Amino acid sequence: MKIAFFDAKPYDKPAFDALGEKKGVKFKYFETKLTEDTVSLAKGYDGVCVFVNDTVNEAVIDKLVEMDIKLVALRCAGFNNVDAKHAYGKIHIVRVPAYSPYAVAEHAMAMLLTSIRRIHKAYIRTRDFNFSLSGMTGFDLYGKTVGVIGTGKIGKVFINICKGFGMKVLAYDKYPDRSIECETVQYVPLDFLFEHSDVISLHCPLTEETYHVIDERSIEKCKRGVVILNTSRGALVDAEALLNAIKSRKVGAACLDVYEEESDFFFEDFSGHIVDDDILARLISMPNVIVTSHQAFLTEEALYNIAETTVDNIIGILSGTGTENELCYRNGNAHDCKKCF
Repeated sequence: MKIAFFDAKPYDKPAFDALGEKKGVKFKYFETKLTEDTVSLAKGYDGVCVFVNDTVNEAVIDKLVEMDIKLVALRCAGFNNVDAKHAYGKIHIVRVPAYSPYAVAEHAMAMLLTSIRRIHKAYIRTRDFNFSLSGMTGFDLYGKTVGVIGTGKIGKVFINICKGFGMKVLAYDKYPDRSIECETVQYVPLDFLFEHSDVISLHCPLTEETYHVIDERSIEKCKRGVVILNTSRGALVDAEALLNAIKSRKVGAACLDVYEEESDFFFEDFSGHIVDDDILARLISMPNVIVTSHQAFLTEEALYNIAETTVDNIIGILSGTGTENELCYRNGNAHDCKKCF
């Protein structure tokens, strides 16, 4: 089994090489992203392996099918970069629905603590032997209310972390898991969550319903000084609305591991260049904004889990045994389905 591996990074290779060699899957690594211009690199392979910023649109899918490629293996949970409707009935699409929910949830909490306790500022100051505490006052998480939008595996781990800090949790999910409700965790309508949360953390997929769930309207409903965390998908947040809310002091801080237009910048080194995205540049320049480059997933455990599931998905499809992690488009929406065809 030969797989063309796009948008390859050095940290991807060890786990994929080890598991591929063990299970009979050979990977050819390409640093370039999969696009309409690069799809021809996949000619002669059985499938392609792609990540969040690769393009799997109608044109790419048609070209893959034309080259008799059977499989697109996403090494991530999200699939908003895939035209699943067009792919249905033409090519198999598989994904990694879960790898290490702890990695993402812990990163979200790490960003929150860094922000509210000014750890990023302290790190810079003390390296210059500046030990002043002026402007370093933070606030306790204990007793505060956190609104968690999305209570899947990652959201539930984040809720448990917040409970450990003594926080009250307001949760929202289209499909609530009532088993997690208790004295300190309560499902509420979305507007109620916006109005009563000191911190809001996003842990939901990107869909038509969740696109710009944080926008000018929702921010207006929030408490003044609210802290917003996003470790899910960039387009959950209207970046321009967030920027304006930070400038007006409505939003007290923002912690972003993802960004709406991240595909043009994230995972690459632009330290010697001028970034021509004015919104991103202004967000990064603000002292109450922390941006990390989509690294919440990046732990040794998560990388191994991603590789293991991806390799098993590839073997399942190409050997004909199937996998429960395949996407189909029955009934007008993309969803996991054991057998699409």
